Amino acid sequence: MSMAGVRLKQIVFAGGVVAMLALGGCSGMFGDPDVLVTQTGANGIGNAVPAGTDPEDEVIGRREHPRIVATYGGVYSDRKAEIMVARIAGKLLAATNQSNNNFTVTILDTPDVNAFALPGGYIYVTRGILALANDSSELGAVLAHEMAHVILRHARARSNRTHTSEIVDKVITSVLGGNIDTDQTAARSRLSLAAFSQAQELAADKEGVVIAGQAGYDPHAAARFLGAMGRFAAMSSGGSDGGDDFLSSHPSTPDRIQKAIEAARSFGAPGIGTTDRDAYLAAIDGLSFGDSANQGAIIGQQFVHPARKFTFSVPKGYELQNSQSAVVAVAGDGEAVRFDTADVPDTMPLVDYLRSGWIAGLKPDTVRAQNYNGIDMATGEAQTDQWVFRVSVVRLEGAVYRFIFAARSDNAGFAKASDATLKSFRRATDQDIAKVRTSRIDLVTARAGDTTASLAGRMGHLSNATELFLVLNNLFAGDPIEPGRKYKIVTVD
Repeated sequence: MSMAGVRLKQIVFAGGVVAMLALGGCSGMFGDPDVLVTQTGANGIGNAVPAGTDPEDEVIGRREHPRIVATYGGVYSDRKAEIMVARIAGKLLAATNQSNNNFTVTILDTPDVNAFALPGGYIYVTRGILALANDSSELGAVLAHEMAHVILRHARARSNRTHTSEIVDKVITSVLGGNIDTDQTAARSRLSLAAFSQAQELAADKEGVVIAGQAGYDPHAAARFLGAMGRFAAMSSGGSDGGDDFLSSHPSTPDRIQKAIEAARSFGAPGIGTTDRDAYLAAIDGLSFGDSANQGAIIGQQFVHPARKFTFSVPKGYELQNSQSAVVAVAGDGEAVRFDTADVPDTMPLVDYLRSGWIAGLKPDTVRAQNYNGIDMATGEAQTDQWVFRVSVVRLEGAVYRFIFAARSDNAGFAKASDATLKSFRRATDQDIAKVRTSRIDLVTARAGDTTASLAGRMGHLSNATELFLVLNNLFAGDPIEPGRKYKIVTVD
């Protein structure tokens, strides 16, 4: 579950000179995001319109940026990775020759394999996509593709469609009386509804290959990495996030891969251009993999958030799942609970927030203030045509959290489960936090006699170790392991 408000650094590029600035104090509306800002110089690519020509683009990007950061787990802070992404972005942007054009590249702290762009030159890549790429040219292909969307003004067109789409807003409003301005699920859904068209994706593919090739990177990396992402998506299709990844909005089809290959052939046959594999792998060595401790961890029936230092437990029979926007648990008998965050003014009492209209069917006479474990709470009940809800809000260290319990019908077991979960919410102890284990990408150098089985065996804590090892290293069953070559594995702290 993502929590925003991370204080990090800023890396600024201007005219090819890198300056690292330590930010002190508050950075205002951006919540101290860690961004990579690059400025480029003269002439445009083809008939592309420079992204900076419309001042509204920058307004749109600045408005949506803090929402994106909050929705996708905050900003990922890793100096080696930041510098590597910045160097790749700098080379690509020099190749675009866009006059007076600013781009802001942010690494998001989520395991989702994703990348996307907003108007005004705001580009996002996830640590999940960094973990999957195997060299600089593959990440360069992703960044060039997203830059092409901005340069070709696709990001602005998508934003316009977002404003006209009311589907998600209506659903949230009717089910939860939803606050569409602060609901993080709504923000993610609106992005999905505003996906680029197939024609725009193909145009960005072609332009991205040109940008990457002109920057000196292997132009065939785009097709290669599309295939790798397709394999990863297929392997992960049973996950709880429902395919919230790059390929959900950037479909990988044989025809699309073939078109990327054809675009790359204008530069030459495979084997040309820089891949910079060793430097790239060195930069992601130690990269967080999978769920971040900053987003909380599930330990059996218990959820622990080390960064925010709280924990709660759900009764037996409930299966906890963690996503970027919420923690959910479902019981086999048709009951469920959702736990998320809400933006509530410090001066607003919790009982007033419950009555503020964000949940439909609320029974006002059921709303009451409570206090468990020294923590202020408020609870209430609601009912719609098909569901009954027990809703609770909790305020801890200035943050407000919501429990939404749902069942087809009210009964003593449902009431007991919701009450027990709420009463279990407390400040996390050192013992609770010590239970949380984190995974990371580690590099191993193959020795003579090493095989896929022997290297994947170092990931024995994972049930899909062999499949994951192959996909992470873009290998296929039967491919030889080369002595002296570095490979990625996933280890646990």
